[in-house]
Amino acid sequence: MKDVQRVVLVDPSDATREPLRNMLLGVESVWLEAECSRYEFFFDVVHQSSPDVAVIALDADQNRALQLIAQLANDCPDLPILAVSGLGDGQSILQALRNGAREFLTQPVVLEELLLALQRLQQKQVRRPDGSTSSIAKVNSLAIAVLGSRGGVGCTSIAVNLGCTLAADEANRAALIDLDLALGDADVALDLMPTYTLADMAINIERLDMTFLRRSLCQHQSGLSVLPHPIQLGDISLVHEDHLQRVIGLLRASYTHLILDLSKRFTPTDLTALRMADVILVIAQLELTSLRNVVRMLLALTAEEGIDKKIKVIVNRVGSESFDGEISLKKAEETIGKPVFFQLPDDPKSMMGSRNSGVPLLQHAPRSKLQQAIGQLAQAVCGKEIPVESKKKGFFSFK
Repeated sequence: MKDVQRVVLVDPSDATREPLRNMLLGVESVWLEAECSRYEFFFDVVHQSSPDVAVIALDADQNRALQLIAQLANDCPDLPILAVSGLGDGQSILQALRNGAREFLTQPVVLEELLLALQRLQQKQVRRPDGSTSSIAKVNSLAIAVLGSRGGVGCTSIAVNLGCTLAADEANRAALIDLDLALGDADVALDLMPTYTLADMAINIERLDMTFLRRSLCQHQSGLSVLPHPIQLGDISLVHEDHLQRVIGLLRASYTHLILDLSKRFTPTDLTALRMADVILVIAQLELTSLRNVVRMLLALTAEEGIDKKIKVIVNRVGSESFDGEISLKKAEETIGKPVFFQLPDDPKSMMGSRNSGVPLLQHAPRSKLQQAIGQLAQAVCGKEIPVESKKKGFFSFK
């Protein structure tokens, strides 16, 4: 999102927060990372999302808002703060600016004035004593879409186990969204009983903020947070593309890794997820039907600018006895016209045991060859080097 300002907003009043949020969402040069309805939570929101601009509305509790501005200005001196208030008197403006705000707008906010204020904040840079400029370090977030070439290729199993493996690293915060809205089973794979689903996020989209969203996620003991698909089939129609855009945007503000487990139907929500993903893992097997579908999918996906560079083909169940006369890797690459990024070995005993017990491989069979390969895949997707010895084992292959 080059040249886009990442903004976080706090305003406890729905009456003023919603118009301002809608205005920000309508500005192409602005990405609303998160909105918050409580002053006391906003400091954590800022540190989790590392935005370019913080917008703080004063009127719900002016004293607390001014204290928050002062705290942010002290702890995050490089963060531009935009104060907003219906009180446009000189005293209110002076207090906000003295506490650390760099711009002040009067409610109701006029779009032209908002754009000018954001432009000024973008141009201003805080200079250190040595003359250099700085900014708050960004929290890098990697969104990984997992897409199966047909049913039964192991798309959800890979998505779930990849998510749990990433979450096991204390340096990471990982979440998974089950976007197979009709027949998803990520919650079953982890033996979770969801209280809220993606449908609840859609119903409450007008008041959805980071705090509400994070409280709605299922928490697995591996550390992975999960947002399940709608429980009732009739609720599928509640989830629209703009809802998913907002959910993904909020999750990326506080999670380092976001796994998007897609359906096989190329629905509007699937396409939205593919556009918003940084990496697209297309899961295939070394058999004709799967490889033929990969070719079809690549033709469809590469028609959209920028998507083809995200796609990485993963071959699953390599060495499976189920496929009599398995197609060779070389032949598969010739067929799809693209190198295979990674291979995962066939390990039915470990995988079936994991699925039937409702626990990830990391817990069920941490030393299994499949879990070891998924660990290597997690490193490869994140751009980390894999030891040469591991590459020579035969199942670990990426290009």
